[in-house]
Amino acid sequence: MKYSELKQSLKNHKLRITDCRMDVLAYFKEMQRALSFKDLEDKFQEYDRVTLYRTLHSFEENGLLHKIPGDSGSAVYGLCNDCDVESHHHNHMHFKCTSCGTTECIDVPVEIPALSLPKNYKMTDMDVIVNGVCNTCNSN
Repeated sequence: MKYSELKQSLKNHKLRITDCRMDVLAYFKEMQRALSFKDLEDKFQEYDRVTLYRTLHSFEENGLLHKIPGDSGSAVYGLCNDCDVESHHHNHMHFKCTSCGTTECIDVPVEIPALSLPKNYKMTDMDVIVNGVCNTCNSN
């Protein structure tokens, strides 16, 4: 993705343009899969942990990323496709490869079954994670 497109994406999500934000956004676009904090920490050793945490938090708060629950309380983050500051929604499935551990957003339309919750329960989010073997691992 071009530098000008990255800048515009940050502006569209009402975020200041910083080197860290530009680098992290470019990395998410390049990898095209969900990334963990550890992935970012390993890639961007020039930025301290607090800066990376704040970057992830601001991206999530402003509709650039969404959090995907992981194993044992950890999380990975995926790029949002059509979210913005006012409207942040994720009605799609995620796929976690049991072989290589990568998590991907499944953005093709897949019907997610409606849930009937007990009375007095109100759903705010639903995380659907399908486990299996990804296309890359399946080819090997």
